Amino acid sequence: MLQYLIILLDDTSVSYCHYENRRTERRLIDIEDLRSGILFAMKENLNIQFVYPDYDIPQEYKDLIETIDHTKIMPAGNCDGADVVVIDGIDRIADTAFDTSLTYVLRTDLKGLCRNISDIGEVLEKAARLNIVLTDIETFTEADFTEYSAALRKLATKTEELYADGKTPQLNILTDRMMLDAMNNCGAGDTNITLAPDGRFYVCPAFYLSEVGHDIGSPADGLAIANPQLYKLSHAPLCRNCDAYQCRRCVWMNRRTTLEVNTPSHEQCVTAHIERNASRELLAAIRKHGEFMAGREIVENDCLDPFDNREEW
Repeated sequence: MLQYLIILLDDTSVSYCHYENRRTERRLIDIEDLRSGILFAMKENLNIQFVYPDYDIPQEYKDLIETIDHTKIMPAGNCDGADVVVIDGIDRIADTAFDTSLTYVLRTDLKGLCRNISDIGEVLEKAARLNIVLTDIETFTEADFTEYSAALRKLATKTEELYADGKTPQLNILTDRMMLDAMNNCGAGDTNITLAPDGRFYVCPAFYLSEVGHDIGSPADGLAIANPQLYKLSHAPLCRNCDAYQCRRCVWMNRRTTLEVNTPSHEQCVTAHIERNASRELLAAIRKHGEFMAGREIVENDCLDPFDNREEW
């Protein structure tokens, strides 16, 4: 069931997920298409998330946006009034003025993450929430998985220290799994769709901006998603019985790596289970300092790829 409408305000709107936006030529959504998108969301009772470019949009667009409740996703270089701030690259942390009331998305590759653990640890004290998005998961090797596990252990140590000090940091790749008892995936094509600057709907921003995309309708024509059940968790054999609840289950990455939107790659699965197991260890570590989330358990699981347990399907 649809819950959210993501509206890309420009072809150069910031990426807040795994995909790269390499477009440099500005293409602002037509004001009438924006109006139609807002009206569609109102009729369908959808929450709107506006994704901004790194330049100041015209005042008439700002005025129209303010006619409806919404969330603003904005790049760190143009984040006045943002609800979610995207830091695109680990090197930009130093230039970001953090606000303890805001959520931040940090897009980085694995090497950038591993080289800057201490800087990321400091961000946990400056932000209401930090979401780390790894941009190179589909290229991970066995050595990369080992390196990622080590990085998570270091981040977990900092997170444990903050909890012991009475703070409650939120870091998607470590703390989310401790709080969840069901899948909390991206939901592209199922619980959310995207309105692009061309006035058409897409499964998500990545499907619009990449070579695998095609539109799925428009505000005027309505939605036309081919085989919509394939975007649902119930039709994802590997995922529906998995308990790496924090996994984003990125359907765009699925499509790129396995050619099927409902089938994740080995790399995506192993990464998610490394995070799951790190969360389990963090939960146990925090409990050494006092009672924490009594009754919530993450069972031990040495299998990192659900495909290895396919006989249980």
